[in-house]
Amino acid sequence: MERAPRESLDPAGAGAVLLGTTAASIGVGALIGWLAGAWPIGALVGAVVGIPAGVLAVYRRYRGVFS
Repeated sequence: MERAPRESLDPAGAGAVLLGTTAASIGVGALIGWLAGAWPIGALVGAVVGIPAGVLAVYRRYRGVFS
């Protein structure tokens, strides 16, 4: 029985996941901030939350590559 081939790391795909997750978080933060009356603060909070969320999303997507 053969082992399954290892998944390879796609840097462009990892960057897209990171950028997409971070941008979505900034957008949601800006929307919540706009509803509260201060969209720049909401976008900033979204960025602060989105960067670690993006890193976690890339780790979860490519976790098979590192084992």
